[in-house]
Amino acid sequence: MTYDVAHSSGGPAGDELAIAAWHGSGASDHEPEPPVGLSSVEAARRLAADGRNELARGDAASPWRMLASQFASPVIWLLLAGAVISAALGELVDAIAIAAILAINAVVGFFQEYRAERAVLALRTMTAPRARVVRDGSQVTVSAAEVVRGDVLALEAGDIVAADARLLEAHALTANEAALTGESLPVDKLAEANASQDLAEQHDRVFAGTSIASGTARALVTATGMATELGRIATLLDTARDDATPLQRRLAQVSRMLLIASVAIVAVVAGAGLARGQPLFDVFLAAVALAVAAVPEALPAIVTIALAIGVRRMAARNALVRKLAAVETLGCTAVICTDKTGTLTTGIMTVRELWGFDHRVVLDAAAACCDAELGTGDTPDAGDPTELAILAEASGRGIQRAAIERDRPRLDVIPFDPARRYMAIRRADGRLHVKGAFEAVAPHCRGDLAGAAQAVAQLSARGLRVLAVAVGTGREVNELELLGVIGLADPPRSEAIAAVAAARRAGIRTVMITGDHPVTAVAIARELGIVRAGEPTEELVHARATPEDKLRIVRAWKARDVVVAMTGDGVNDAPALREAHVGIAMGKTGTEVTREVSDIVLADDNFATIIEAIREGRGIFTNIRKALVFVLAGNVAELAVMLIASLAGLPLPLLPLQLLWINLVTDGLPALALVMDPTDADVMTRPPRPPREPILGAAEWRAILIGGALETIVTFSVYLWALHHRDVVTARGLAFTVLVFSQMFRAAGARSSTRVFWQVGAFGNLVLLVVIVASVAAQLALHQVAALRAVFDLAPLSVGDGAAALGLGLCAVTVLEVSKLVRARGRLRLKNIPGASNVGPG
Repeated sequence: MTYDVAHSSGGPAGDELAIAAWHGSGASDHEPEPPVGLSSVEAARRLAADGRNELARGDAASPWRMLASQFASPVIWLLLAGAVISAALGELVDAIAIAAILAINAVVGFFQEYRAERAVLALRTMTAPRARVVRDGSQVTVSAAEVVRGDVLALEAGDIVAADARLLEAHALTANEAALTGESLPVDKLAEANASQDLAEQHDRVFAGTSIASGTARALVTATGMATELGRIATLLDTARDDATPLQRRLAQVSRMLLIASVAIVAVVAGAGLARGQPLFDVFLAAVALAVAAVPEALPAIVTIALAIGVRRMAARNALVRKLAAVETLGCTAVICTDKTGTLTTGIMTVRELWGFDHRVVLDAAAACCDAELGTGDTPDAGDPTELAILAEASGRGIQRAAIERDRPRLDVIPFDPARRYMAIRRADGRLHVKGAFEAVAPHCRGDLAGAAQAVAQLSARGLRVLAVAVGTGREVNELELLGVIGLADPPRSEAIAAVAAARRAGIRTVMITGDHPVTAVAIARELGIVRAGEPTEELVHARATPEDKLRIVRAWKARDVVVAMTGDGVNDAPALREAHVGIAMGKTGTEVTREVSDIVLADDNFATIIEAIREGRGIFTNIRKALVFVLAGNVAELAVMLIASLAGLPLPLLPLQLLWINLVTDGLPALALVMDPTDADVMTRPPRPPREPILGAAEWRAILIGGALETIVTFSVYLWALHHRDVVTARGLAFTVLVFSQMFRAAGARSSTRVFWQVGAFGNLVLLVVIVASVAAQLALHQVAALRAVFDLAPLSVGDGAAALGLGLCAVTVLEVSKLVRARGRLRLKNIPGASNVGPG
């Protein structure tokens, strides 16, 4: 006997189900009524007592309250202050621009929150609109909302089950329960009592919201409305929390700090001015100018555009973002809880291994015992997924079912029965072809089956679904010859294996949560590389998971203070998706419920897409951070220049309108260009960021203060010199232009904190290059165009002064870039010292 590796898993090898009788004993929720149904009077009484068979919506939040909550943020308060100041100064264009940013942010946030309220409504769409029940001894059609406990449902293929019910009669019945259990294939149903508490194992039950795939049945309703499994999930969905994202928390911290600092500085300057006896208007003007310098008007625009760029980049990789903040949150994900079928695996049943003397003979006999049909051209496949896998493997070896039916037409059929666990077809060549569970087929076979039993044990231990194939010459299923066994499975996606490895390198744990049998789940996890040899499986592989299990698993990881992403496609995944920091729904196979509660939808249902999205998310965070450092260093310079001049009793170095120009145009535009930087190639070799790590750590604040200090020294020195040698208008103009040029040139070096601009690639960000050139040209135009000079209160700029301003503007960036080279050489020397790996980065 030999093994032959082929292709991958799936569902039961079933073709039909035989009639099953009703057993009156079993679970504790059995009702006393026989299958003749209820009377109309009794049904009305129970409807009044138990309520309608509907999912409760709960108390929805007021839309006005949702809208008002969008303004409860320090960032928004800063912007409101900027808008009010701009309006007070008569700068209506600036005030309108800031107000527009506020309105856009509020609308986006409102619709994100409002969408979450629609999740239970999406659950409602899964329930049946009508149901056939037995009332007063006759079958009638009623509204599904009027179905009550004790009703007898009449079910057939295509029906949506109206309530949870226990089967009384079942004729070749299968049900699609993927939305509840995660089982991707139709489940065989029997009217035989089953004491299992595992939802996936309750073959004597049907559940609200699931659909009948084949057959007919009658079932006794045991639960309605919120008491059903679907209602239980709706309750769980209500308990799941939408936490603030790491980015939202970090920006709130920065905004609070800026708000406190700016108010304190304005108060100090105003107090000092009044103490010196300065005119009230001059004190007010100085305070307003300082407030304008402190408020980073471009901050929300920078973050929004950075996230929008992430949305576009992720969409190009089949990850459709529904909530902007999820872009950055996904970037600091440390754990991915993922479904198996269709995400990590292909979702298509495939023959993985064959055992037998002649594999071609085994496949020929198996294909001769199938009812499924492979599609041709535009015709889709039809039939049981297991049989389709067998026919696909047989076709690949030149065995066509059409030829079998033509040359050896079938004479008799023994359909598959869950009790027998095999099917048989007798053909015109006189041979009886049998396939089914090895335990069911082996007793009818002659000869020594020890080798076959050993092969079956090995294949089963690896998580494969095993079918035995045998042939005989009589009309009865006995004295068979066992030809071999077929091992089938749902194979891992090749790209998923690489993606799991990439996630591991990036410090991200992959946790597989599935409705599969534990043996199958562990085998697939090992093949994917989720669990390696010697590693425990308890934390990373969860089989037969219920909706409560999934919610518990997500909460357990969140309790460790790590960012958790959760993928899913069924209703049973919805509570966990909502609870996770990032909920990821499947676009192809996902239900409307999962899409409503999700942050991201995968258009290709592919795990590898999640890893690509994480890569983009990490890049977006890095870009937001570098843009913030750039903007705040400029704000520090503006504040310092204004503060020193005010405390020294000097005229204002910069007017409020000039500060607004810097913040919104010559400061904001380079920052927006910085968030468009390409993602670093090595971003997925770094570990995930801790969720509590501030967006601006010690290194970033050091860079902000050093950059701001350098620009302050250059700008204030120019201002002091010009005050002594020129008039105040010219002095202001020179200080204004030197500060703008300094920020423009510093933007070129802001793309990396460790590499100089030519190492990053001078043309790696063409948008930034264009912005720098255009901003320098626009700044020169302010001095040379008479109308603009009048608006900004500037004097003409001579060629000599312009050249000097350009040279002085290069001072700060030159110092910063040289320091990068010095630090790089220091790191290189340290690296070459034996044992220096134990030396810290400080």
